[in-house]
Amino acid sequence: MGLFSKRKKSQESVQETLETQVENPTRSETPEIIAKPEIIESPEPSKPLGLFGKLKAGLQKTKDNFSEGISRVVNSFTKIDEEFFEELEETLILSDLGVQTADEICEQLRAEIKRVGATDTSVITGMLRQIITQMLTGDNELKLTTSPSVVLVIGVNGAGKTTTIGKLAANLRKDGKKVLIAAADTFRAAAIEQLSEWANRAEVDIVKHAEGADPAAVAYDACNAAKSRGVDVLLIDTAGRLHNKKHLMEELKKIARSVNSQLPDCSFETLLVLDATTGQNAVNQARLFNQVTAISGIALTKLDGTAKGGIIVSIKNELGIPVKLVGVGEKLDDLQPFVPEDYVNVLFPDGESGV
Repeated sequence: MGLFSKRKKSQESVQETLETQVENPTRSETPEIIAKPEIIESPEPSKPLGLFGKLKAGLQKTKDNFSEGISRVVNSFTKIDEEFFEELEETLILSDLGVQTADEICEQLRAEIKRVGATDTSVITGMLRQIITQMLTGDNELKLTTSPSVVLVIGVNGAGKTTTIGKLAANLRKDGKKVLIAAADTFRAAAIEQLSEWANRAEVDIVKHAEGADPAAVAYDACNAAKSRGVDVLLIDTAGRLHNKKHLMEELKKIARSVNSQLPDCSFETLLVLDATTGQNAVNQARLFNQVTAISGIALTKLDGTAKGGIIVSIKNELGIPVKLVGVGEKLDDLQPFVPEDYVNVLFPDGESGV
């Protein structure tokens, strides 16, 4: 038999084997054919992120900027000296903590190092965690102890004020509270329409007048509506401008008088909305607004789009105003309460908690 004949016989043998497998598949092959489409058609659903998971994802840029800088300084020095502190302070400033806050952190760090007699930089990260956590902690929750409670929302245009009101309304309603929105920003064109859309999305009622109406009158009617409808929380929008501080101050005073005349014993919050992407400019805005009216808390928006989340520390430390809400995304539930411990845990990588 020649080589060609052997090859032909071999090919015929292979063909017979393949035909037999197709006609009589083995038991082990059959479940594989059935199982594969089941895996494709019914994938295991991904678990939704919890509050901490969303905060971690939203602060990723800030974390990368802050923790990489701190790690670089700590790993570049083997002993704690003046050169080390100069590098550390510069890194804190570049992380948008501001000059004043960076200086105070370093001073507290010096005192703690002296107290424990530390000489090695390996303890620095743990000490920084404690110092920053202490700076941020205190009065971080919205005070909504009465029904109705009132939250007056202020801030410049573009900071995310309207969006924050809509998301806060949705979150409060989800928590079982009856919410009412007052469209007291009657100055900006389309402000009432935009707020109405957010009220619809949040599935809450809104009190509104025509464009150009007296904001205090809107607040007055909203307070009456809140009482008659059994509302738990009234959110009042205000005009987003700061170029005329005297006019703004008078407007806010009139709104406050309207609220006080109708709800004299209510819990009252003045919430300033700031855009985190503006960095230290947001701190300056907070300083200016604080000269106009007493701010009880900050809602910091757009944290997911910036590496400047360090301003949270400087706002609280320099102005004494606690951050109460943070925005870490565009979805309705991406506005969440600010928890200092969670914020610090995100900023410092695992395994760098110190001794």
